[in-house]
Amino acid sequence: MQENTRLSSFAKFAYFTLAYNVLVILWGVFLRASKSGDGCGQHWLTCHGEVIPSAPELKTVIEFSHRMTTGPAFLFVLIIVIWAFRKFEKGHAARRAAVLSFLFIIAEVLVGAGLVLTGNTAETLTAARPFWAIGHLLNTFALLAFLTLTAWYASGGADGRRISFDRGAKPIALLVLAVVAILLVGTSGSLAALGSMLFPSDTLVEGIAKDFSASSNILLRLRVSHPILSVLTGVYLIFLAGWLRNLSGSDRAVTRWSNILSVVVLVQLAFGAATLLTLAPIVMQIGHLFLADLLWISFITLSVNFLARPEIE
Repeated sequence: MQENTRLSSFAKFAYFTLAYNVLVILWGVFLRASKSGDGCGQHWLTCHGEVIPSAPELKTVIEFSHRMTTGPAFLFVLIIVIWAFRKFEKGHAARRAAVLSFLFIIAEVLVGAGLVLTGNTAETLTAARPFWAIGHLLNTFALLAFLTLTAWYASGGADGRRISFDRGAKPIALLVLAVVAILLVGTSGSLAALGSMLFPSDTLVEGIAKDFSASSNILLRLRVSHPILSVLTGVYLIFLAGWLRNLSGSDRAVTRWSNILSVVVLVQLAFGAATLLTLAPIVMQIGHLFLADLLWISFITLSVNFLARPEIE
């Protein structure tokens, strides 16, 4: 199977929307890591009760600017849905992917609003905040997955065929296991970042001591699971990518995305180690999440290219 090299205007806009949403996500990391999530108080849609904050402090500017970036993100996905229904026939997979993208960006907005209205921002720690963090991460990954699928279908990725899950039990089981593993790594990373922000350490030795101290908060004691899960999942993804590449034979798309995924995994593992050793400064956190998003998008693209093949020997 060969993917189309010339993209339609819709496909280009779909890829742009995917990239823009990644940027919004990264700005959200800066918002959290800079402890600016309470910059508008517990007000939403307004900021401290004002449509445009007057005489704002720095964290208010950061929080308000993040909200301003989410507006276009929502609008772009809405445009994609309308455009998909005008461009593609009834029942086309691009339509369904676009609708699901829209549903998840609505959920993304609601989760963000919920965090603000319940006060689960900045340095506040409640019993519910870890679950908010997990829910936010899972919804974000779902949004990126369906935006990726929308762009992939629009660019002719399936070459007129539908994705089929009738490819044998073993490939499907291994792909499902990979999804579960990636989401576990993501959620553990989200909790680790939350713990590091709320309970910072001055040195690596101090941080490790907190991880294994019985008196530490549960977020810190769970933090050690993230690097362990990351390494195990990274090794698994590299072997899975190679196996899918061999199984697909001469499929260029599968080969290309298998190689891309393997490279991204290796870079992410190295970057993650550097982030840990440098005590996760904000710029490293942003880079780490960017690579995580890129890894997830690469995995989704590899998976759908593999599942869209006409047959597997």
